[in-house]
Amino acid sequence: MRDVLRDRIAVRRARAADATEVAALVGAYAAEELLLPRTPAHIALAIDDYVVATDARGRVLACAALREYSPSLAELVSVATTREAQRRGLGRLVVAGAERLALQRGYASLFAHTVSPEFFAAIGYQPADRALFPEKAARDHTLCVRRDLVAVDDALAVAA
Repeated sequence: MRDVLRDRIAVRRARAADATEVAALVGAYAAEELLLPRTPAHIALAIDDYVVATDARGRVLACAALREYSPSLAELVSVATTREAQRRGLGRLVVAGAERLALQRGYASLFAHTVSPEFFAAIGYQPADRALFPEKAARDHTLCVRRDLVAVDDALAVAA
């Protein structure tokens, strides 16, 4: 059976008008200490780094963002899906959108600190040593995952 919700989803780069909805989405998980909080102003300043999945009405259902860590490495941050849209593949879609954005920007790899390593493992991320990212050492409640984007680039070329 087809998933009607997923059929009506658009994955795109975020726009300034999305900043408040993205902040609310991330804020819901930040309140549970699962994500770091982001204000609408903070998101608006970094809006070019965000990818969103929206429904037919344009409502933000999922988001993910990039943050440069080094010239060849970016961190995947603010990966979130609304509670009612979970288990529909939207997290995968926004991460794939962020990976495409990372490739366009010339990053060779992505990493993330997560409390959901199973999600990232299911989409091709591998466990990584936290010591590789010393600035993130204080996040002792998260696990670190990493993905080289060469495989993503190859998969996108095959799909094209």
